[in-house]
Amino acid sequence: MSAYTKSMQELIDCFKKMPGIGAKTAERMAFYVLKSPADEMVKFSSVIRKVKEEVRFCKICGNLSETETCSICNDPRRDKTIVCVVEEPTDLILIEKSGRYKGAYHVLFGVISPLEGIGPEELRIKELITRIKEDKVKEIILAMDSNAEGETTALYLSEAIQPLKIKISRIAYGIPVGGNLEYADQATLIRAIEGRLPVSNRT
Repeated sequence: MSAYTKSMQELIDCFKKMPGIGAKTAERMAFYVLKSPADEMVKFSSVIRKVKEEVRFCKICGNLSETETCSICNDPRRDKTIVCVVEEPTDLILIEKSGRYKGAYHVLFGVISPLEGIGPEELRIKELITRIKEDKVKEIILAMDSNAEGETTALYLSEAIQPLKIKISRIAYGIPVGGNLEYADQATLIRAIEGRLPVSNRT
């Protein structure tokens, strides 16, 4: 039997569902909510509701947006012939913070992971191939994490794209083997993008 009231236990259980939040952290967060001024928490809940109602994924690249297409896809100054392929919108945001990349993006929303039942069909790969053909893309930059799933996804994409005879490159310099983009600092990401290496054609 829980020592908390029903509503407090429900709040704790909600926080525990968040990534990386354990029982103790969930309890601290619940007590923070309880002790905070009411108007502050009303604003907090209002922002959560607003995000759920208004934020969506760009229909072109998959970036976060409050309209059908995001600000990056709508920016005429971006080079649409270069597309950086990332796993999640968070990776896109990290690269954007570097301030050096001026091309377009494509979010896959995951990586190939047979153990988790995620195959190529579950990712936005068909949409990427369509973009390459319709937008006359000249280069694809594969920016997957340097782990087993990321490498598998990058290999699959390179083999799927090679028949289109465009340049395929892979970020490498500055990103350690087994490393994740979310843990890389901005300087490392800049070196990784600018020092990208071409993916060799298979014969």
